[in-house]
Amino acid sequence: MLSLRKKLVKQRAGYKATLKEQKRVYSKKQYKLIFEIQEKVIREFNKQIEKLEKEMQEIILKNKQLKLNFYLLNSIKGVGEKTAITMLIFTDNFTKFESSRKFASYCGIAPFPHISGSSVRGKNKVSHLANKSIKSILNMCAINAIQYNPEIKAFYERRIKKGKNKMSTINIIRNKLISRMFAIIKRKTPYVDTMKFAA
Repeated sequence: MLSLRKKLVKQRAGYKATLKEQKRVYSKKQYKLIFEIQEKVIREFNKQIEKLEKEMQEIILKNKQLKLNFYLLNSIKGVGEKTAITMLIFTDNFTKFESSRKFASYCGIAPFPHISGSSVRGKNKVSHLANKSIKSILNMCAINAIQYNPEIKAFYERRIKKGKNKMSTINIIRNKLISRMFAIIKRKTPYVDTMKFAA
C-alpha cells in the first residue's frame, strides 16, 4: 500500500506541475476543458491516496503493538502520522534494526569519517548507497521540526549563527529525530519536551 501510495503521489505531482505550467501559458477560456479534466484527475488522485492512508492507519490501530508505537512516534514534534506509518513499515515495527545508528546508515544519513591512507582526513560524509525514499521523508521531518519544535529550532539557529553548513545541520537533526524515535520505542514512553520545563 505504501508503494502504491508513492506511485500515486508521484503521478499526481506530474499532473499538478503540467497543469500549473499550462495555466501560466494558455488562456483559461480556450483550455477550459483541458484544465477541468486534469483538475478532476488530480481530485481522484487525492481521493485514492487518502483511501490508502486511511486503510494503513486502520491496520495499525487494530494491532496493539503497532498502535502503541504509532502513538509514541507522534509524541515527537516534527514526526507526523505519515512519517510514523513509514517508520513502522521500514523498520518492521522497530524489529528490523538493532539501533538508530544502523537505521541511519540504511537511510544514508549516518556520517562516516573520510579517511584516505594513514594520514589524509577529510570531512565526515554520508553514504550515497541509501534508501532515498525514507531519507526524503526524514528531511521533511527535520524541516518541520525546525519550524515547530522550539528545542530543534534553537539548535538549528545556534549552528547557523556560528557559520555551520545548513545541510550538515539538517542532517544532524535527522539523526537526532531517528535517535529519539528508537529511544521512545525502546522505553515505551512518549517523548518529553524538556525545554518547556527550563526556566
